Amino acid sequence: KGLYWSKVKGTEAAKVVEPDEDYILPFGKANIVREADQSEIEKGNSLLIVTYGMGVHWSLNAAKNYQGQVEILDLRTIYPVDEDLIMERSKVHGRILIVTEEPQFNGFSQRIAARISDQCFEYLDAPVKVLGAENMPAIPLNEILEKTMIPSIEKVSDAIGNCLNY
Repeated sequence: KGLYWSKVKGTEAAKVVEPDEDYILPFGKANIVREADQSEIEKGNSLLIVTYGMGVHWSLNAAKNYQGQVEILDLRTIYPVDEDLIMERSKVHGRILIVTEEPQFNGFSQRIAARISDQCFEYLDAPVKVLGAENMPAIPLNEILEKTMIPSIEKVSDAIGNCLNY
């Protein structure tokens, strides 16, 4: 706790602000951070994005291009994972995009895609898609190569369009 209250020399006037309440997030409970419009869902023009971490940021920004058509489910934890909510919302939308920072090949997101495909097959209007990092052994130290490797708002936006137009 002592390090928590330490300040860099010259910033003695700095203040630490703590909320009065505890903010406890339960393990294994996902959160819908953006809902699709019911009218778009009923028309079959909606998409569910299942994501976590940086994928939430990319997805929220990319969804601005598709007003009312995108629902975003933030997993918050990947173990345990809120499989019940994933399956429930997948059945509602029928189009699912999983957005992750991890490489696409043999990762957690591929397993979730497989489980959705298996458990929700008769509800799907399109194949479950995964958008993740390119399959490379490490993130390049070159900024241009790094941007090429990992997902971005633009890549997520393109993937949303492809899924909706399937």
